[in-house]
Amino acid sequence: MPIRHDPAANAGAPFTACEFFAGGGLAGLGLTGFRTILANDIDAAKARAFRANHPETSLIHADVWAMTPDQVPGAPDLCWASSPCQDVSLAGARGGLKAQRSGAFWGFWKLMQGLDAEGRAPPIIVLENVVGLLTSGEGQDFAAVCGAMAEAGYTVGALEIDAGLWLPQSRPRLFIVAMRGVEGPRLPAPVQPFHSSRLIAAWERLPEAAKANWAWWRLAVPPRRNLDLAAVLEAEAPCFSEAETQTLLTMLSPLHRARLETLKASGERRVGAAFRRVRTKDGKKLQRLEMRFDGLAGCLRTPSGGSSRQYVVIVDGGRVAMRRLTGREAARLMGVADAYRLPASESAALKLMGDAVAVPVVDALARGLFLPALSGQAEAAA
Repeated sequence: MPIRHDPAANAGAPFTACEFFAGGGLAGLGLTGFRTILANDIDAAKARAFRANHPETSLIHADVWAMTPDQVPGAPDLCWASSPCQDVSLAGARGGLKAQRSGAFWGFWKLMQGLDAEGRAPPIIVLENVVGLLTSGEGQDFAAVCGAMAEAGYTVGALEIDAGLWLPQSRPRLFIVAMRGVEGPRLPAPVQPFHSSRLIAAWERLPEAAKANWAWWRLAVPPRRNLDLAAVLEAEAPCFSEAETQTLLTMLSPLHRARLETLKASGERRVGAAFRRVRTKDGKKLQRLEMRFDGLAGCLRTPSGGSSRQYVVIVDGGRVAMRRLTGREAARLMGVADAYRLPASESAALKLMGDAVAVPVVDALARGLFLPALSGQAEAAA
């Protein structure tokens, strides 16, 4: 099963954190060594989920643009922002940081500037977003974020991390980490897997001022993952009828159908995941069902449309059964314990998880990067 985190485990932690665009509070679950002293989200449903699972943490349900420094207690050691990604996602309209939702980052940054003016700026600031931020606005959005942080005196670096290293879900995300007054473990040059070619290309496009304040943060690669998709499934979840399954299977491309027939002929039990996609062939748009049987689920998304709903595919003894991924399974794919209270609605639960950050990834960043920096142990760890 996935890593299990207790919301109360960090109650006596030595460092403090504020979680902005908090959703259901998964970043806070992963921030080992940090006690969350404030959270914020504008979405009412997410605010309810946060309060249900983190009743001890103060939550401000409001637009971050409306927040003021006096609402932030003390001097937090870390401020985390999982700002909206729709406008910079590769699957979105790519409106960039000037668009309404992703532009919320600047509301968060305005608040950080306010704390700085009062001498309460956090030593560590983290922005989590989709990897599309590297190229949105022809690279200007990434440069703007890094430039703003560098101008404020922070050393800035970024890591592209796929949750699939820890969990059976392919979920690459970008983590921009800024530090001031503390030194995090760093490398002399970029190294795979956390410094991808597209991250390096984005860094090369940065203005010289931002490059001068850049760091290639060091993070240890975890041991080989031994968890696959089958391990997180709910055994009693009902499957579609035979007719419904066959209707979906008619959407398979010849290549995916051939792969499925090979699996059926083997007689083995295999569990996979599938999405409906719109593809273009000969100038015509076709709805295709695309499957994967590599032990990973596809990246969880919010269920705003039919193509965003992920399916579970079970091939056993030459037969194929299908059903939708459940909210609880989605939570497990994010590294969340079964004790976590999900919304009653499956759609709301899937939306909550689809917008969240994978807990084990945050845990790895906290243990490998944030805590060594704040504890003054970066040099020893390097």
